[in-house]
Amino acid sequence: MIDPRISRRSLIAGAAAMAASPAFAATRQTGGQSAAAFPKGFLWGAATAGHQIEGNNTNSDQWLLENVTPTITGAPSGDAVNSFELWRDDLDLAKSIGLNAFRFSLEWARIEPEPGMFSRAMLDHYKAIIDGCRARGMAPVVTFNHYTTPRWFATQGGWLHPQAPELFTRFCDHAARHLAGGIAVALTLNEPNLPRLLPFVLPPQFIGGLRANLAAAAKAAGVPRFVVANTVLPEDVPALTAAMIKGHHGARAAIKAVRPDLPLGFSLSIADDEAVGEGSIRDKMRGELYGEWLEVARGDDFVAIQNYERILWGKDGRLPAPAGSVRNFRGAEVYAPSLANAARYAHAATGKPVLITEHGVGTDDDTIRVNLIREALRDLRQAMAEGLPVQGYIHWTLMDNYEWGAGIGHGAFGLASVDPVTFRRTPKPSADVLGAIARANAL
Repeated sequence: MIDPRISRRSLIAGAAAMAASPAFAATRQTGGQSAAAFPKGFLWGAATAGHQIEGNNTNSDQWLLENVTPTITGAPSGDAVNSFELWRDDLDLAKSIGLNAFRFSLEWARIEPEPGMFSRAMLDHYKAIIDGCRARGMAPVVTFNHYTTPRWFATQGGWLHPQAPELFTRFCDHAARHLAGGIAVALTLNEPNLPRLLPFVLPPQFIGGLRANLAAAAKAAGVPRFVVANTVLPEDVPALTAAMIKGHHGARAAIKAVRPDLPLGFSLSIADDEAVGEGSIRDKMRGELYGEWLEVARGDDFVAIQNYERILWGKDGRLPAPAGSVRNFRGAEVYAPSLANAARYAHAATGKPVLITEHGVGTDDDTIRVNLIREALRDLRQAMAEGLPVQGYIHWTLMDNYEWGAGIGHGAFGLASVDPVTFRRTPKPSADVLGAIARANAL
């Protein structure tokens, strides 16, 4: 339910089943455009993730992590923002803002609640969302797996199980056969490199808390180990990464077998890494944090990046942000040039066009978000004018939701706020700012 004060724009079934966006064919500035204009067909969207918005995802690995003691997840997700029921309101909200794309994820735990048991009802649910995007003239950008997995998958060792890549491929095959026809852009995995990055962006005590949380979940499930994909113990990262790479390759083949023309990739969590001083370890750290996944992206149709901060690297490790910097809710620097710099690096490393699938800031001060959107897009447009091929900008996130490790009501990333009792969605000033740019397709 959107706040009635929003003027609802026409929800006519626009462009007949919008095919994959023209931005995927034409990513550079064309003659006659002003310096502030973006390419025709540029994707302007907002991103969401199933577990963070749907609510009551009780069969997922994350649900168990949230509901044992001790936990590092913050308050349980519970109803989240009730998007499993209110997904139409979400699409109406995105459309009313002026966006032409909507990114959401499939919940594997709902579609395959038991091994080999696929729910037609749940596949139909996600198909309805895809069709709802099309009816509103928005391109559905679909992530097949945004971190969470079925509880049965985690209890058998998650991505460390010998058959994990094949199980993921099987899931993607079933989902693609039912859904791929309407998808505009597909992502197999969300930030599979995150386990390598977390030790550098979260406090040192995080790993100890994670060990205790995973042990409690394993005990509750009656299994030796409980393994999830978004919070991974350091010793498990190499094996998990190898399995996820194999899983991506299998999923890519399965999805392309159904829709060879479907633009496909995965999203990469990538900071703006800057070298500071002589002997900086920046290049070494880039290799560790992104190297193998950038190699994988060379075989995809694009490189999708998700950028939130810059990291300053000296000769001995990460350096603190400059004094007086604007900060997000976790205390990290908010640095607008970070987005364009990360996009330049990803393109240079892969040779692929860039799709920005997440960018934003966790803050209760929406003026920080407004400034970030304006300044980051200004820098991005300048990079595009210099030849950087960018296919779209999808902001994280459409509305305040359940935030990993912080619960609900903390670390607000949304373009809209959500009432915790009525679930009413109310756009913030930042929604108007991004919407104006999107409707004009220009700064």
